[in-house]
Amino acid sequence: MPEINRNLHQLKSVHLKRAVEFEIFLPDDLMGNEQLNLLLLNDGQDADALNLQQAMTQLYKSHKIAPLVAVAIKASSSRLDEYGVAGIPDFGGRGGKAQAYTDFIIQELLPFVEKTIGAAINGRRAFAGFSLGGLSAFDIAWNNDQYFDTVGVFSASFWWRKKDLKDGYTDNDRIMHERIRNTKDKPELRFWLMTGTEDEASDRNKNFIIDSIDDTIDIIKELLKKGYRRRDDLFYYEKVGGKHDLPTWASVLPVFLCWAFSRKG
Repeated sequence: MPEINRNLHQLKSVHLKRAVEFEIFLPDDLMGNEQLNLLLLNDGQDADALNLQQAMTQLYKSHKIAPLVAVAIKASSSRLDEYGVAGIPDFGGRGGKAQAYTDFIIQELLPFVEKTIGAAINGRRAFAGFSLGGLSAFDIAWNNDQYFDTVGVFSASFWWRKKDLKDGYTDNDRIMHERIRNTKDKPELRFWLMTGTEDEASDRNKNFIIDSIDDTIDIIKELLKKGYRRRDDLFYYEKVGGKHDLPTWASVLPVFLCWAFSRKG
């Protein structure tokens, strides 16, 4: 029976000016003529807590997902600077290195992965993440649809904003929503978005819906305005009782993997 091997790598990044650690997860039975898919995952230091290897193994052995290479990119102590929306720091100045992180992904990591595995990634290419890592994955894929065709976000930090609540914040200050509105083209992407009904307790507008759900639903509304269609391009999963934590995200990760990389035929 096939197994999912994992190997630790380190890449000295010119753009981030630091060494980046990541693990590559890959089936051990590849023949070299398969259509091979790719998943990049932010916050790869949590791969074990997410049961990534176990989920991939079970789904691959049961033929529920196609051949897949997953790259779990470990965050550094600069996570709050490297994740975010490229070119637009939030009101606290966080996310200032998001463009450098994007450049690392596109110009350094992707070529390294293909060279290392020795096979062409000729199937789907997805970028996924959790919380702030989800916002980062969404932004990078949104701006680089020539490299990615699928986005997966779990409890993403779509609240990321240019103005603090105490400084007269309105919903128009949310950075990713504005980026979607201001993008002239319609990136060729599919979106899988997830929230939990217990992600948080905050409710800025007092509408009895937590902000995590509100902000994600508003992202979906912006995507629908762009012309994306539900089911074909857009899937939303609201987990009842789901919290802003790794056990919740681990429980729904297989659902995303099957949606993104289902084996056809």
